[in-house]
Amino acid sequence: MTDTAAPALETSQAAREASGARQYGRYLEEFEVGAVYKHWPAKTVTEADDHLFCLITMNHHPLHINDVYAAHSQQGRNVVVGPLVYSLMLGMSVGDVSGKAIANLATEELEHPAPLFHGDTLFAESEVLEVTPSRSKQDRGVVKVRTDAYKQDGTLVATFRRSVLVPRQAVGSPEEEA
Repeated sequence: MTDTAAPALETSQAAREASGARQYGRYLEEFEVGAVYKHWPAKTVTEADDHLFCLITMNHHPLHINDVYAAHSQQGRNVVVGPLVYSLMLGMSVGDVSGKAIANLATEELEHPAPLFHGDTLFAESEVLEVTPSRSKQDRGVVKVRTDAYKQDGTLVATFRRSVLVPRQAVGSPEEEA
């Protein structure tokens, strides 16, 4: 008879990263003002992505889901809905910026200077603007970043700033204390 007992499953993020897994997020001490993280992978946004997002979020504006209407618009074709662009940018940045976050504190200055169209590929990068240790709780601090998204030809299609509360490594992460 063979032993069928399952091996102990390591569930803490720190232990899994120590095994050689890719780091997910950063501790406060790992952020440096001026650092730029070029997020990977990029995402080609399909018509299906855009239509599903519009339908799920109840945004039925014809510029996003009606080819005939969009053909007569300023852009001449369907435009990917802005909240999808923002959501993709945010999601693309998590592994580099907020993968260890305690909380997302604020999003501000969201702008869409150019449209994204079905079939365009979205690339995102984040620049660290501020790193501020907490004065009241020594185990954390706030990181402020600006995330920019470009389509494949280098056109800036969206930008926003956000503040993220992240743990400090020096005093231990919440996972390590559990």
